[in-house]
Amino acid sequence: MGDSSSLGFGHFLANADLVAKVLLGVLVLMSAISWYLIVMKGISQVIRSRRSQKFLDFFWSATSLEAVQNELSIHGVHEPFGHLTAHSLHAQAHHARYGSAKLEEAGSSQEFLTRTIKKVLDEETTSLENGLTMLATIGATAPFVGLFGTVWGVYHALVAIGMSGSGMLDKVAGPVGEALIMTGIGLAVALPAVMGYNWLTRANRVLSAKLDAFAFELLTFLSMGQALQASTPTRPPKPGNVTLTAVQ
Repeated sequence: MGDSSSLGFGHFLANADLVAKVLLGVLVLMSAISWYLIVMKGISQVIRSRRSQKFLDFFWSATSLEAVQNELSIHGVHEPFGHLTAHSLHAQAHHARYGSAKLEEAGSSQEFLTRTIKKVLDEETTSLENGLTMLATIGATAPFVGLFGTVWGVYHALVAIGMSGSGMLDKVAGPVGEALIMTGIGLAVALPAVMGYNWLTRANRVLSAKLDAFAFELLTFLSMGQALQASTPTRPPKPGNVTLTAVQ
């Protein structure tokens, strides 16, 4: 009974071999990376959302796209919607001034503007998804790393029991149960990673959908100087709003 009471995580660490310690170190590193990504990307998500809402409020209450361009020139770009708007305004002005001077500028002004908007959308999507692959990998592999540690521990525990010649339940259950600690650690690492990945993926998908809708209306403003009437019900009108005019 005295030996059984001494079993636990401390006893497991004291008697773990090199393989078990390496696997435990890998799980600890996975946990640190996943929590770092979850916290940092979560904070970035909140900041990005607030800045985006602030810019959208300013954009829809602006008197013209010239006012928007001046605001971006003075305060810079700090979120996806402003980034998209700044590149779109620059693309339209550049094509109007220089025309199709290069191969990348070939086509009409609207075609060049469409390509620019698509390029910016791809850049923002790539930026939003940065780090999510690592989270998904940790969530998928951490349980198997822990399971491998458990299998390794059970194997050595059974070999030691066989060499001792004692098959009593208390002699078998203690070491085998101790080996299951690695599986528990693997699950503890994987669960936050999977939950964080799902949360960030959904937040990115919502933001991307809003950005796509904004890009469509922005293209309409720059191409025709007015928003599509069909898109008006999706955004409640605000007091003081006026129709934007395109920058020539």
